[in-house]
Amino acid sequence: MRFLFVSTDLIAGNLANLLVQEGHEVKLFVEERDRRKNFSGMVGQTEDWKKELPWVGHDGVIVFDDSGYGKEQEMLRDAGFAVFGGSSGGDDLEFERESAQNIFKEHGLDVVPSKDFPTIKEAVNYIKRHPDFWVIKQNNHAPKSMNYVGQDPKGFDVISVLESYASNDLLKKEKITLQKRVFGVEVGIGRYFNGSNWVGPIEYNVEHKKFLAGDLGPTTSEMGTIAWYDDDEENILYKKVIAPFKEYLQKINFRGDFEINCIVNEHEIVPLEATPRFGSPIVHLHSEIHDSPWGELLSAVARGEDYDLKWKKGFGIVILMALPPFPYQKKSAEHDYRGIYIDMTQVKKEEMSHIHFEEISKDEKGYYISDNRGYVLYVTNIGINPEKTFEDAYNLAKRIVIPKVLYRNDIGERFIEKDLPVLKKWGYIK
Repeated sequence: MRFLFVSTDLIAGNLANLLVQEGHEVKLFVEERDRRKNFSGMVGQTEDWKKELPWVGHDGVIVFDDSGYGKEQEMLRDAGFAVFGGSSGGDDLEFERESAQNIFKEHGLDVVPSKDFPTIKEAVNYIKRHPDFWVIKQNNHAPKSMNYVGQDPKGFDVISVLESYASNDLLKKEKITLQKRVFGVEVGIGRYFNGSNWVGPIEYNVEHKKFLAGDLGPTTSEMGTIAWYDDDEENILYKKVIAPFKEYLQKINFRGDFEINCIVNEHEIVPLEATPRFGSPIVHLHSEIHDSPWGELLSAVARGEDYDLKWKKGFGIVILMALPPFPYQKKSAEHDYRGIYIDMTQVKKEEMSHIHFEEISKDEKGYYISDNRGYVLYVTNIGINPEKTFEDAYNLAKRIVIPKVLYRNDIGERFIEKDLPVLKKWGYIK
């Protein structure tokens, strides 16, 4: 089958690589020009995805791995193309946080105050009028390092952080979202949707966003994730959070991966944000958990067909292996590692399925780093015993030699010691 894979900045770029390995014909388009050198030697690329529409045709599948293409996706579907991805309604859920909270409320979810501000100054004034624990967030794909979770009950620390942003010429024009802080465990609940019905089991995940072990340091896009699948539609998290959105997703003709992140505690389930697209790095953990081929799943969802997704039981882990300048965006000559080969001579052939690339290309000498944002690759594993599963993943990571590599060495520890016991105690996990 032919797949035209459209990506903004390679959120799920390795899926294109896996589709090639499954035997499909694949053309990859990357919108960000400086990201187009990744996957060289692995996936064929195009500089204009729209010119490839006759090539993919109505028998192939167009895959969008990111939000922001809603109008194009709807026009393509109207023209008879099979499209995996979101829609205009899906884009609105992610890009307009305040509006999304209203939609959550309409679907029976308990929301907390959340407000968008066109300027940082207005956000500061709002906190002064409404002192509390506040969380700084941003819409779109703004740097996650700007996000901040308030620690002071009157918001003094959040005000100070925002004022520092306002004095920075590169940051002061950013649109800010403030959300009242909720205390508990952050859990994501997701499932594939084919335009009319759910496809496959339900996904639950616990993210690790802080840069350093012990949940210290700046907030990143994510350092790693723990996730598991379940087919129990009576689970309270599924019934309360995701299930009520079936009619809404039908209405907006959504055909892709849909997730809502929540904070849960003993008394409440509070939605934070929707992710109506592939998330990273959780998409790489999907590759680990799924037994069914990606090509079959993507095609079925895009065409609005039912699909019996085969999957593994147990707890999965994904670990980001990064390089400077990550977690920041500034690029400099001293943090440019392009052209350095990674040594995987200690990795067994059968272990390669646990390794997922992002800023990697391949030539006759092997795999090398082909970008300088720092998101090099990901390591995954799944098993019934979480302790052993996570340990095996780290043992593999240690055998991948990447000069000056950065990664957290404690992904999953908090989950085993704290999150899993309380989620069971509160009745969210059996």
